Parts: sequence; C-alpha cells; structure tokens
Amino acid sequence: MVNTEIPKRCTTSPSSFSNGTPLLTINREAALEFDSSNAFEGPEKLLEVWFSASPTTLPACAAPTGLKAVPVELWKDMLDLVNCKVLSTINSDDVDAYLLSESSMFVFPHKLILKTCGTTTLLSGLPRILENAAIAAGFPHTVANPVQAIPAAASPYRVFYSRKNFLFPDRQRGPHRSWRDEVKSLDKLFLGGSAYMIGKMNGEHWYLYLTEPNTILTPPATPDRAETETRIFDFPNAKAIDVQQPESVEEDEDETLEVLMTDLEEQNAKQFYLDHASAVAEGRFFQRAQNARKDAKQHLATINELDIESTDFRDICFSQKSNLNHDDAIDIFSNTSSENGEFTSSDDDDILPAELATEGHALGTVVSESCGLADVYPTSKYPDSRIDAYLFTPCGFSANGVIPAPQGPSATHYFTVHVTPEPHCSYASFETNVPAKQSGKETAEVVEHVVNIFKPGRFSVTLFEAKQASLMDDTDLNTVAENKALEWQTAKKRKRMDNIRGYRRVDRIVHDLEGYELVFRYYERLDWEGGAPRLGEVGF
Repeated sequence: MVNTEIPKRCTTSPSSFSNGTPLLTINREAALEFDSSNAFEGPEKLLEVWFSASPTTLPACAAPTGLKAVPVELWKDMLDLVNCKVLSTINSDDVDAYLLSESSMFVFPHKLILKTCGTTTLLSGLPRILENAAIAAGFPHTVANPVQAIPAAASPYRVFYSRKNFLFPDRQRGPHRSWRDEVKSLDKLFLGGSAYMIGKMNGEHWYLYLTEPNTILTPPATPDRAETETRIFDFPNAKAIDVQQPESVEEDEDETLEVLMTDLEEQNAKQFYLDHASAVAEGRFFQRAQNARKDAKQHLATINELDIESTDFRDICFSQKSNLNHDDAIDIFSNTSSENGEFTSSDDDDILPAELATEGHALGTVVSESCGLADVYPTSKYPDSRIDAYLFTPCGFSANGVIPAPQGPSATHYFTVHVTPEPHCSYASFETNVPAKQSGKETAEVVEHVVNIFKPGRFSVTLFEAKQASLMDDTDLNTVAENKALEWQTAKKRKRMDNIRGYRRVDRIVHDLEGYELVFRYYERLDWEGGAPRLGEVGF
C-alpha cells in the first residue's frame, strides 16, 4: 500500500500518481530558498544507524513500520540541527527517500541513512535520531542522558560513520573540524566503537567508524574515558586484514557501493550547470513541438481525404483528436519527479515553460536523462523505479533513486548522486545498495557506467559486502567447497575491478570487519596530468 499522506508545505507531482510506484512530494518553500553557490565542500559525511538487523526482525515493542512511523516534522527538526532542509520526498512501503538541500536521507523501518555535504553538522543530529527512534518509533531505549541532553536514546543494533578526506577542513563546523573530534563525538554516545583511516595519509584516504552488533550506549558517568584510537591501514595489494572477530549476523544481503570522484573533466561537467541544462531542455522542447505539428498536419491530411458524409466520420475525428492530444503531451522523464505537465505544440504555445529555465526538479529530470544516470538502473528492468532529481543555481545536482525489486516481494533499494561541478572543487559521488546479483550487472560495470558520466581525473571506490553466515564455518566439507567457489568468483570480480577502462588502479586495500568485508580502491585516469591530489586534510 503506497503512503498517500502529503507532508505539510509540500505539493504532489503529476508524475507520482501511477499506481504501484512510490509517491513523490516536493517542498516548494525550501526549494525556492536554496542557492548552491556556497556549497563548496563536495565530499559528504555518511551516517548509517541500524536499530535492527533487518525490517523483518524489529523488536516487539517497536512500531510495526519501525522508523517510518516517525512523523516527518520530527525528522525536519533533526535536520535543522544538521543545517539542511528537505526539498522533496519519495514515499513507499519499504523506504522514504528525502532529497535534501545538502544531499540525502533514507528512512527504512530498521535503519536510517543520512548523507550531507558542505559545512553541515551531521553528527549534531545523531542524538535526536536516537531520541526519535526511542520515543516516536518505540525501539528499546535508555532514560535521560544528561551528557547529550536528550530525554531518551534508542540502543542501535549497529552504527557506521564514514567520509572521504575534506577539501576545505578549516571551514567545517561543530564536531567535524577534524576526524579526531568526530571520533570523540561518537565515543560519547557508543561503547566499543572502532575507528579506521584507509589509504595514504599523504594521499587520497577514507575514514570509517563502526560499532559492534548490539551497540551499547555510553553510560552518562563515563564522559571522560579514553578516546578510540584510529587504526591506519595502507597496504595497496594486501590480503584481507582481520580487524574483528566475525560473527553470524542476519543482514547477509547488505551491500553498499560508493564511488567518490574528484577533478571532473571541465567540459563534461558543464552539463550540471543551469544554463547548459536549460539549453538542452529548450532544444528538446521545441523538437517535440515541431514533431507534434508534423503529426497534426498528417492527421488533418488524412481527415480531408475522408468522405465527410461517411457515417463513421464522427468516430474517426474523435479517434484522431485523441491521438493528437496524446502526441502533444511532453513527459521529459516519466519515472522522475518532473513537474513539466502537458505542454501543447500550437504556434501560440511555443514558449519554453518557466520551470525549464530555472533551478528545480524539472531541469533535474532533464539532466538525469541526458547525462545517462537514468540508464544505470533502467525502467526497462525496474518499471516501478522512481528518480527524484534537482538542479541548483548556478550549478550543482542531486538525485535520489528508489529501486523496487523487479520481481517482488523483495526489499526496495536506493541510489543517490550528488555533484559539485565547479573546477576549483569539482566532485561527484554515487552510492547504491542495489545488489549486483539483482541488477544483473557486475560491480565493475556499474562503476564504469558512473565514471563515464562524470569523467573524473581520479576516484575511489568502497564496497561493503555482508558475509554470508552460512559460509563462515569452514569445518563442513560442503561449506569448504562453497568457500572455494566463492574465492574463485571473488578473484574473477577483483580482476575485473582492477581494470576499469581508461583508468589505472593505484591502491587496493581489503578489510575483514565483523560481519562485513570492505574493499577500498583508488584510481587515476590514464591521461591524468593534474599532479598530486588536492588533499586539504592530511591524516587526522
């Protein structure tokens, strides 16, 4: 059952009324206020808070819909602490996808994913997330914590926080001025967290903080305990590094791919500027109008040849009129958040609609289609998918995709894309949890598709894959055989990932974490002459 409740100050989009597809709503007030000219820090902060291993294992005391039971206004209050606003949402049974003024948020019954760029203070919203989960969603919780000044805090199942090294760390605010400050902020909330820096201290690197399953909240009486030490790993061709004792967990199907790209090719990046996108929209609009007029003339010619005394004339005219009206309708991108409506093609109406010349969702849909993003998970395979895209002024682009499994019942997945195209700080990111076995594409194929859209000078790839609990026991002969087959498949995929067309793989680091395997890779374009990475932030 699709959730048809429309959040306050939001308006439905005409593209949202298809039965069986997620519902989109747009917050016009926030969209009108936002200007991307100061969104200089592209690399995002990424937080995942799990309150259960899966949506089917929610605690008995929790609301039946878990975190989705939290009213949207409470999430907006939390986002105020983070310093970002909701632009639009896609609501479905499995996930609510929020497109934000600075990146995205996804709310599942059992987990929340929050990704923000710029100078947002993401970790400042974490205590409120725990509070909302406790009070509004009913998850098991502890009473008031005076250290964090919250009345109640739900105990998470697991917590993941990660980010790439910042380009402008001196401009960050709150707990994000350094990785060490971020770790301290997380340690105040959780016991037993582990912090890692993956990659070269004097090169591209990535930070990760995670907790063990069944995370324990930090007691109020221990605010001054020793901080978590950040472990540093830089072994470009190393075998797996066992940093935790693996356990059997239920989230066997969890898989997250993240592609973080810098130094975008300048000419190619112009497609994410408003003036370029508007020109593309204008060309398509008038081409459609011209084609519609040709069709109309052909219909009229056919009508003139008919015997007007024919008893079937009235029916034929009605049929031709229906066809004409259908051909005149322009849907720039039917499975997105476009609000372009129906633009007719008569001479009097050949005026470009205002929404195709100004920032917003209409131009966002144009960019989604023209740059190739819509083809990563095409509607031919995912007919119920929905893309919610937004183009900012004077440049910048964000999009969320909600991807229901093509043959349900199965989980709904997501992807999210964010682009800062300015040459002095160009950056783009792509993240998805669509399993490779569901998409029918190898991970390397998805990476190549994404990289071809943005053409970065360099990029890094992180791939989180949950270990299959059934394969963790290597004492059973059948399991041994399965492990051998899995090792062969892994080696084949690894070789393919090491050969992304047009790029050379510089680093590959493998981590064996509790319940997960993490692989970090770093690439540079073969013709890259840009010199050393623009680090901004060195070490931690």
